[in-house]
Amino acid sequence: MAKKAPRRTAERILEVTLELFNRFGEPNVSTTLISAELNISPGNLYYHYPAKDELINSLFDKYERALSELLNASDGVRDVEDAWFFMHTLFELIWQYRFLYRDLNDLLSKNRRLETHFQWVLKNKTRSVRALLDAMSRSGAISIDSREVEATATSMVVVLTYWLSYEYVRDPRKALEPESAQAALMRGAQHVLNLLVPYLEAGQRQHLLGLVSAYSAKVAATTA
Repeated sequence: MAKKAPRRTAERILEVTLELFNRFGEPNVSTTLISAELNISPGNLYYHYPAKDELINSLFDKYERALSELLNASDGVRDVEDAWFFMHTLFELIWQYRFLYRDLNDLLSKNRRLETHFQWVLKNKTRSVRALLDAMSRSGAISIDSREVEATATSMVVVLTYWLSYEYVRDPRKALEPESAQAALMRGAQHVLNLLVPYLEAGQRQHLLGLVSAYSAKVAATTA
């Protein structure tokens, strides 16, 4: 059997950098630490990524592409179950690149490219949530006045964007560790969708409560 081709060094550098950024926070990870973790020389690292900002931008580009693909599926959401799956999947992607959200203000203050692109991310999230609300309204899952759509979409995006920061403040030692992921993502999805409760059709409201109870029990069982 032919051996698998070794992963390209540049790809491996990004994988390890993402792990370190997520674990320690981007400001606390130097290029020296990254090269030591990879067991390569700093010169080899600089050959692929001459500056730390290039590592950050490359990771952000990967996140942005994945996010754009996911957000484009929002107009296919028809009911609470679809919305729950969509939001949980979105939070899983945010978790995968959680260093961006953990250190968001610091990153934006230092990196002009991230500052402009993250504005696009917010606009794209808001557009996607508006499409979700429109699709759920057409299917009869929610009844919402058109004058409330923009504010509701914005509120949902705020929770999406800052949920992990809230989790971190609640428990700085454990909140962003892998073992906390499922509980944090479940709570995030629940609180985003809870903003729809006033507009949900009665059966859909009960279904949301049932989903929250079922997933809460599942998370509790896996973390016990």
